[in-house]
Amino acid sequence: MSLKILGSLACVAVMVGCSTNTYEIPIETALTPKLDISKYQRVLIAGFVSGGSEDVDANLETARLLRSQLRRSSELEVIDSDVMPLLEIADEQSDASTRDATPTVPDGFAAAPGAAVAEPAEEDPLGEDNQMSEEELEAYETIFANVGFWRDLGEEYQNPLIVTGTVYFSPHQRSGMVTREREVYDSFGRRRTTPERTYRDRRGYVLSPKFIFIDGETGATVYSERHREEILYDASQNTPALSSYFELMDRLLPSVVGAFSNQSIRGTRTLLR
Repeated sequence: MSLKILGSLACVAVMVGCSTNTYEIPIETALTPKLDISKYQRVLIAGFVSGGSEDVDANLETARLLRSQLRRSSELEVIDSDVMPLLEIADEQSDASTRDATPTVPDGFAAAPGAAVAEPAEEDPLGEDNQMSEEELEAYETIFANVGFWRDLGEEYQNPLIVTGTVYFSPHQRSGMVTREREVYDSFGRRRTTPERTYRDRRGYVLSPKFIFIDGETGATVYSERHREEILYDASQNTPALSSYFELMDRLLPSVVGAFSNQSIRGTRTLLR
């Protein structure tokens, strides 16, 4: 037998003897938080400036949901407190700044030519339907720049990390082509599905929150992040607004909670033996 053939047989024998056996080992990778929380022992979910649908109190529900999540996944002590009506507070601060900036005319005196005179505030700035648009909601974000307001609030609760922001939750609809699976049967009665493109009206909700993290000691914003999620159903499907709200929040909560809590990703790796 030639040396060439013997060499080939030897290689085959080595390969057979080294038949690969695989096994999996679990691994855990720590994720670095987006926000350094080492200086904080407590977290205050103050409340949110909310707008959109009146079917869901987005301020109250978002505060409750975040507190529940943080009690399970964060080492910070979650402060129990009343959820603040930040929309009303922002409105009051805006009115106060307008009054301070606009001179008033005492009774019995006429205004100087060209001088601005303060007008009485409207009772309902949102209109008859009390529905605030997403653009109108952004105008209330000036409250987060009021350092003194947040510093005073932080002093009241022993300088915690304050979580606040805006939440817009509103009905949403869109029409267009969608792909659906249609069942068909051949001449032998065998079932199969084929994709079918149809034009449909779809209705649902859009959720657009902005989460703002404020240092309770200084009143300054230390981090913020904005999200936008939407969900659509067939127009004939009647889905409660609150159910849609929770479904949309489930999509973005891991990112929000991960901003200031230590998390890890578990998985497996395959090794050869």
